[in-house]
Amino acid sequence: MNLMDEESIAVIPAASLKTRNRDSDFLFRQDSDFHYLTGFNEPEAVLVLAPGRAHGEVILFCRDREPRAELYDGERLGPDRAAQIVGVDDAFPVADLDDILPGMLEGRERIYFGLGDHPEFETRLLGWVSTLRARESGGARPPEELFALKHLLHEQRLIKSAAEIRAMRRAAEITCEGHTRAMRACQPGMTETQLEAELIYAFMRAGAKSPAYSSIVGGGANACVLHYVDNNATLKKNDLVLIDAGCEYELYAADVTRTFPVNGTFSTVQRALYDIVLAANEAAIEACRPGALFTHPHQVALEIMIDGLLSLGLLEGDLDEVLETETYRNFCPHGSSHWLGLDVHDVGDQRVDGEPRPLEPGMALTIEPGIYIPDNEVMAGLPAKYRGIGIRVEDDVLITRDGHEVLTSAAPKSVQAIEATMAQGL
Repeated sequence: MNLMDEESIAVIPAASLKTRNRDSDFLFRQDSDFHYLTGFNEPEAVLVLAPGRAHGEVILFCRDREPRAELYDGERLGPDRAAQIVGVDDAFPVADLDDILPGMLEGRERIYFGLGDHPEFETRLLGWVSTLRARESGGARPPEELFALKHLLHEQRLIKSAAEIRAMRRAAEITCEGHTRAMRACQPGMTETQLEAELIYAFMRAGAKSPAYSSIVGGGANACVLHYVDNNATLKKNDLVLIDAGCEYELYAADVTRTFPVNGTFSTVQRALYDIVLAANEAAIEACRPGALFTHPHQVALEIMIDGLLSLGLLEGDLDEVLETETYRNFCPHGSSHWLGLDVHDVGDQRVDGEPRPLEPGMALTIEPGIYIPDNEVMAGLPAKYRGIGIRVEDDVLITRDGHEVLTSAAPKSVQAIEATMAQGL
């Protein structure tokens, strides 16, 4: 509210229940912005920030207590307890929103809102504004501007607090346990689904409610599909398997990728490619420090991967030529980083005034270089021994005052560590 313009108001809706099929809903997951500001974990709620309001600046609209509904779905907080438990200044039944909120909007010059994030509620909000405008001749003062909330709120979310960092460390710890268990459980003849089940078991057993995103478990050529989520193929003895999976702990995400041999031992060709990606991962992590540009770790990783592909004869020319012609994109099609936090692809601008953003203490990002050689027409001229291999190595990194902290270092990633872990079995 200190950053909001005078005579402004912010309106932040909670997430809604989503129907899975017929009368069955998906597991409820709170909207990240709403959770960040309230910690309140119920649907059908609205937070209002109204600086200068005499009866309280922070107002929550939430569901009333209903004994029959609570019998089926569990206890509700209710407006009467909201001030005590959530810490808001004032609370009302969400059923009264149409009667109360338009009066709060009147006289405010600007509304802050998550534009495009809640289309149905946005239509409703614009309807209230239109009603106020229709009454201007009678003295009503409707807001003049609707402004994106993200310019204020997402900049705050980008820098993690001590409490957020604790949650992210725990999410990373649990995720590393899951990846380690998957390595130990992996056997030729398993399905990708069975391997995914080992991850989910480890996540939930350690206290994480669910994965932070749809897990990728891709054996062989499936690892070359960047967002592969079918996870239903059989794992073959001489293939690699790529697992990109992270748990969500207290709504904070981890995001980790490990690639390892189904049979527990890297072949010569697999290791040659894996060592390149691992070197890119480690060098990019070392490039993470305060003041470094967001794009710098990726550039470091990219140059190492290009040099490695050149040395194997998979790319032609020299480093500068490959960078200029971008022929590397056939093998390295994606960037190496994104922000991490309440959302697995977390909020916050990666560029400021058109230039890459400098990293600051409290920012958290992924480092995930990858090389992919699908068995397709583009790669048809390459030796068959390389085709059908996809490798990605991903860690979660927190920027600190002195450099960085790798949150996910407990997940084995060196060739020796992976092979030793797999040899242990479950």
